[in-house]
Amino acid sequence: MNSGSEARLIEAAGVETQTGAPARFTVALINPYELGRQPFALAEPAAWLKRDGFDVHCIDLSLQQLDSVPLSGARLVAVYVGMHTATRIAVEALPRIRALAPHAHLCVYGLYAPMNQQLLRGLGVQTILGGEFEPGLAELARRLRAGENCDIQTGPVVNLAKIDFLTPDRSGLPGLERYAHLLTSEGGKKRLGFIEASRGCKHLCRHCPVVPVYQGKFRVVPVPVVMADIAQQVDAGAAHISFGDPDFFNGSTHAMNVLAAMHAKYPALSFDATIKIQHIIAHAELLPALKSAGCLFITAAVESVDALVLQHLAKNHTPADFERALQLCRDAGIAMAPTFVPFTPWTSLESYLELLRTLVRLRLVEAVPAIQLCIRLLVPEGSWLLQLQGFPEMIGAFDPKLLGYPWRHADPRVDDLQQALQSLAAQGDQEARPRSEIFEQMWRLAHDALGLQAPPLTRADFGEPVAHLSEPWYCCAEPTEQQLQSF
Repeated sequence: MNSGSEARLIEAAGVETQTGAPARFTVALINPYELGRQPFALAEPAAWLKRDGFDVHCIDLSLQQLDSVPLSGARLVAVYVGMHTATRIAVEALPRIRALAPHAHLCVYGLYAPMNQQLLRGLGVQTILGGEFEPGLAELARRLRAGENCDIQTGPVVNLAKIDFLTPDRSGLPGLERYAHLLTSEGGKKRLGFIEASRGCKHLCRHCPVVPVYQGKFRVVPVPVVMADIAQQVDAGAAHISFGDPDFFNGSTHAMNVLAAMHAKYPALSFDATIKIQHIIAHAELLPALKSAGCLFITAAVESVDALVLQHLAKNHTPADFERALQLCRDAGIAMAPTFVPFTPWTSLESYLELLRTLVRLRLVEAVPAIQLCIRLLVPEGSWLLQLQGFPEMIGAFDPKLLGYPWRHADPRVDDLQQALQSLAAQGDQEARPRSEIFEQMWRLAHDALGLQAPPLTRADFGEPVAHLSEPWYCCAEPTEQQLQSF
């Protein structure tokens, strides 16, 4: 090995050179999947680490391969798992990460890290960080740089203390043009920016993965930081902002302050946000202001049109509330994009068909991607569903491959229908096929399962096309083979 190559390896390893000058310490941040959006959860810790003088490399596996940057010299590799799909991909990728970075300390951070702690440690992960993970990640990097032995984690796994957010550093990520974009209702496209204005949630929906970690708490990102992040994404060509907060109205005053500042500086910028049905109704007076600030659509976790299922999930809304919130949005000129968990142990063939009939009656077919109509209830480790009386008897032992507790429906026909629908949703490019076309096939399958003749549907039954993001998959959907092999 020549002296130049040796010096570069020494520097990459983060040790002191012969001259005594401190070498650069390399940290690799890896994002498996973020719904096709440029990840805040890589950009924010990158800012913290660069502030402390670390050399940071970011890899987004939705667009890049693991070997797209050299990992062999990395002293710390941190993998972000903010959702189920990302965690499934991370578990598959960890052996290859270890092979490419044999001397690195492995850390996994994000919402799904604490609840899968035992599994991840069994795969060689040394540090697990959840909640407000940036301080723990920065402290870990500093300790490793100082030569401390960090093989056994001594700091907290979950940190819910308030932190001082920095302007995210997105310079090491692929450009916005490579990520998902907004498809307008008129058929146009807009480059997409992704913002987190808050974390956590003050609600305790039993099936939600936020609850085991945040347990009813949420943290806001200060308006100046949010605005600085919006500004850098607008400079990169973003014409639409997608707010990734679990619920944009957890702090409605903060949300409106963000929108007021954004609209004042960028009046042509449009946006979307996720808002709970309960909050849409409680803050109905704010909907016109959202529209004026550029809101194109609201994503709302409706989950079911069955009152019993909603009660089991502790959603704090009823089927009638869903329809009321939908009308409030429509009255304000804002589209609703409802999301669902249509397959649960309490679902029947009849109740599933009622969901499809409801979408037709409410002219929401064009507002719902196919994957939303075949999602199966996920029960991760730590889920508050496990506290529901009688529920533990309905599930099997934890399955590390599934990253959850498996369950079978008492009526095998329900599971058969879910599998058939999921296979249909995974065929080809969803966005290349009209949503109404896929829905009609699902409509027929649901009727066939009950031995019924499917009534014909007309174009008027589907509703008008609505603005939506070009990435149709969802955080708790079963990963595709392509996603699991993306690294």
